[in-house]
Amino acid sequence: MESTMAAIEMTGIIDEDRRLHVAGSLPVPGPMRVRVLVLYPLTEDSEEEEWLKAAARNPAFATLHDPAEDIYSLSDGKPYRDEA
Repeated sequence: MESTMAAIEMTGIIDEDRRLHVAGSLPVPGPMRVRVLVLYPLTEDSEEEEWLKAAARNPAFATLHDPAEDIYSLSDGKPYRDEA
């Protein structure tokens, strides 16, 4: 049987290696075993964000870091403004 547990709410970040980083120091002395409950938004954007991060790390796109690939500048073209 588990003992009574207390809860602390903090924010953090899950990095690209799926590791949790808590923002700030925990107000509890350690070392000790803890249970972690992770809450995150379920949106369609998170799926697109995962895809973009995976594409950014893909070695197939490494040539895009070559300065010779920078063939456009901010002064090229015209801005698109959606009038709808």
